[in-house]
Formats: sequence, structure tokens, C-alpha cells
Amino acid sequence: MLPYKYMEKEYYSTIEASKILRVSRKTVFQWARDGKIKAMKVGKNYVIPYSAILEKLGKTLGEDKKANIEKAINKALKEYEQTFKMLGKE
Repeated sequence: MLPYKYMEKEYYSTIEASKILRVSRKTVFQWARDGKIKAMKVGKNYVIPYSAILEKLGKTLGEDKKANIEKAINKALKEYEQTFKMLGKE
């Protein structure tokens, strides 16, 4: 998962997050500012939750992605219900 020196703290600075994500601190700051990574503003900087780092690394699914998957499944079930039933009989 994360390098040993990052012992799964609850929150990481933009500098720590940039090292874990292997991007610049400026990139992490911009992601936080633009809402591309979950973050909390503290003064002029941001702190990044551990869960947001895992999500950005692709290790977990965030609530937004889970909702999109659920929406796609429901749409497919609605539109292709009869097809799925016929395929299930084969």
C-alpha cells in the first residue's frame, strides 16, 4: 500500500500527499482546490484524508463512483430486462 514512513495517518499535508501520489505539491493543491481530490482547507493550505489518497490511487471506490456504477446497473436492468431474462434461460 503506502510506503512505511506513511503509516496510514488520518490526514496528510499536500507535500506528503504529493510524495505518495508521485505528483507535485502544486498539482495536489490544484486538485484540492478544484474538487478533484477530497480535502479540507486549513489556513492557506489543505489536508488530504487517507481515504481520498487511496481513492486517487485507485485502491478504493469513492461514493461518487459507487453511485455512478449503481446508476449504470439500474439503467441496464431497466433497458435490457427482457434480454437478461432470455439469456438467463439459456
